[in-house]
This record gives sequence, C-alpha cells and structure tokens, in this order.
Amino acid sequence: MRHTKFALAVLAASVLSACGGGSSTPGDQATKVKFSSEVSFGDSLSDVGTYAVGTVKALGGGKFTINGNNTAVNATLTGQNWTELMAAQFGLPAPCAAQTGLTGNAAQGFSVPVTNHAGCTSYAQGGARVTEPVGPGNALTGSPLGALTVPVVTQVKNHLAAVGGKFKGDEIVFIMAGGNDALFLLTQLTTNATAAGTTAGNAQAASTFASTLVGLLAAGATNPATAAQAIGAALAKENANPAHTTTSLVTAAVTAAAGQPGNLAVAQPSVYGPMVTQATTAATAAGTATGNQAAADYATANGPALVTAMGTAGAQLAALVKSQIVGNGANYVTLNNLPDIANTPSGLSQSASAQTLIAAMVSAFNTQLANGVASEPKILLVDVYAVSHDQATNPAPYGLTNVKDPACDLSAAKNPLQSSLVCNASNVIAGDISHYSYADTVHPTPFNNLLLARYVSQKMVVKGWI
Repeated sequence: MRHTKFALAVLAASVLSACGGGSSTPGDQATKVKFSSEVSFGDSLSDVGTYAVGTVKALGGGKFTINGNNTAVNATLTGQNWTELMAAQFGLPAPCAAQTGLTGNAAQGFSVPVTNHAGCTSYAQGGARVTEPVGPGNALTGSPLGALTVPVVTQVKNHLAAVGGKFKGDEIVFIMAGGNDALFLLTQLTTNATAAGTTAGNAQAASTFASTLVGLLAAGATNPATAAQAIGAALAKENANPAHTTTSLVTAAVTAAAGQPGNLAVAQPSVYGPMVTQATTAATAAGTATGNQAAADYATANGPALVTAMGTAGAQLAALVKSQIVGNGANYVTLNNLPDIANTPSGLSQSASAQTLIAAMVSAFNTQLANGVASEPKILLVDVYAVSHDQATNPAPYGLTNVKDPACDLSAAKNPLQSSLVCNASNVIAGDISHYSYADTVHPTPFNNLLLARYVSQKMVVKGWI
C-alpha cells in the first residue's frame, strides 16, 4: 500500500503541476474537488472482492488480477485494481464489496451465502453485464463457480435503495462495463456456430461414407451399377433403424454386396476392411471441411447481430448513467468506455475474421456510449480504448514488457479456475511479470491497473475535478 500511495501521490502532483494547478510537492494529494466517498459500478475490472469467499478465498484469490500484496517482491505487485488505487489517491477508505457470495457447486466450495455489506459501495461484480442478469460464470451458464453477475442496472438500483434514492452529490462515481456483454455474446455465437458445423459435418460425413463405401463394394460385381443400387437400398434400410451403428451399416452393406453376382469375395474382412477404412477417411475429410464451412457461414451470417446488440448495450449504459446516476444527484461521474478487447491475449488467439468482429462490437458499444452521454457536464467519458490500443501496439513508453501473454500460469494443475480470480504469487509464470499487461487472457495485472488509474487521473485533471 505504501508504494501505491507514493506512486500515485507523485503522479497526481506531476500531472497537476504540468497542468498549471495544485502543488508540485510529492505527497500533496490536494484536489480541486473534495470527494466524500467513492462508488463504483461495473464488472470484473472493478470488482474488489465479490467472490473472495469459499474455495476462491482459500486459493488465495478474490480479485481479477494477480492477487495479494507482493510489493516486497516488486513494487508494482500491489494486488489492487484501478478503483482501489483511485480511492487511495483521494485519501478515501479502501473500497469494499457491497455484496459477496457464490451460488455454484457446493462440493467444490462454490456455494457461499450471498451477503450484502452495509456501508460498502463497490458494486462491481465479475461477470456482470449492463442489463442482462446472466453473465459469464453464472450458474445458469453451467459454470460450477456460480458467479452472481448482478447487472449494472441492478447494481445502481441497489445503491439507490441503500442511500435513500439519491446520491449526495459529492461522491466520485466510477462506471466501467460492457466487456462481459461482448464475451457472453461471442461465446454464444461460438457455441451456436459449432453446433451448426457439427450438424452439417455429421450429415456430410454420413453421406460421403455411404456413397464411397457403396462404390467400393460394388466395383467387384459383374454389374456394378445394379450392385450399387442393391447395396444402397440395404444401407438406406439399416440407416432408417433408430438403433443403427456404424458396424450394423457396414454389415448390411457388405451382406448386400456379397449377394451380387461375381462379388462373393467382398464378404471377406480382408477385402471389405480396407474399403471401410477408405470410406471412413473420405467421410472424415468431407465432414470436417463441410463442418468448418458451415460454422464459418453461421458466424458470418450472425456476426452483425452481435454488433447491433453491443450498440444497444452501449446506449443502455449511457441512458442508465444519465437517468439513474446523474438524474438522481451525482455530480462527478467517470465513465470508462471499453478497452481494445481484440488485442487482449484472448482476442489475439482468435481468427482474423473473429478479431474484426470483436473490433466492430467494441466500436459499436463505444460509439453509442459516447453519443448517449455527449454534452453532459457531470459525466467524464474516459477513452480507455484509445490508450489500451496504443499500449498494445506501442508498449515500451508505458513501461510494459509483455502485452500478449498472461502473467498467470493458467494450467489446470496450477490454476483450477484457469482465471486471474485465483491467481497469486504462487501460480504466476516464471520470470519477472511485474510489468506484464495481462494477468490472464483478458484481465489486467496490477501494473496495468496502475496505468489505468493514472490515465483516469489525467482525464480528471483536464476535466478540472482534481
């Protein structure tokens, strides 16, 4: 904590000095606005410990970064996210999760009573979406974790209920959301595309197997054309049997083939066996090609709907912030847009077409978000996309040493959840990861959280709030 406060104090002083305001004395955190408290809404990027319970806590986790204060190893490994760093800069108490718990697999330690914590105003939750209640990690997705994923619209409602329906007006309010809408939609698209590909591939494989096997079995008959008709009929009849298997299909075809004039030898396993192998190889190749194409076609046809959905989510978040946050008395609202998800390790692992789709989804969200809050003086829209994109393409000036690989060892043996949620000093990869950009495939390291806090601070200086 000492290292973080000092670093942010120097940052605030240097930024204020550069802008012609405040003191240039390190450690002087005087701000133009004295915030009484910090309230945050959003998702895993701002979650300070919603799931730091049960097995997650036992594994040394709870936040979506490299957990634990490891500043003794390296000053950047604070275990804190950007909202915690901002609170420290403002001299406010460390944020605490407004709600904790899990609704997942009890046998694995992921069923912990949901508890609301009076006085805690960090509502952000890993997996939360803008308005939809089921996000990544929620039990209804089949996840054993059972993440709560309370959407931002409900987070705001819960806060208003706790404070009498109105913001006081001297809070600093942070909002950052939308990433889980993108991840959820992309997962859904992938699942459906895979299903479409599997269905089409299986049908093509079955057709190719039958046609190839019929041709091979009929070739030795006195009249191959007539034999092919008889073998095909036998295959079709057996295929209509709900209990048919590959073995029963082969048996029916071979039996029919051996009954054709001049073709008795085909009944020998040494004769028909290689034919079955050849037909299987052809079927696999055809099924794979057809399945891949069908999956790609599905994704191409349905991808635009995801872009539209993300635009809707951006507009919904903008309307929520204006009507329920500013509209209910908040005067200082910092709203972060979506970062460059396509350039995360997760995004970079996708195909070129998928990366293009992800970029379009993020752009649609950010555009609608910006349009929705334009000209509202009480809202500071921070363009996190711009700085995250620059970090991905030009990391050195930011002090980043790796922007493509996770700092956490995500193998099942080292990390049961394969997520930064349970990443700590005991299960990071070998070497110096203190200036890596990503803890896992999408979540930032403590150092990247510091960069985000610095960027937000700079924008708040320009806005005249600090």
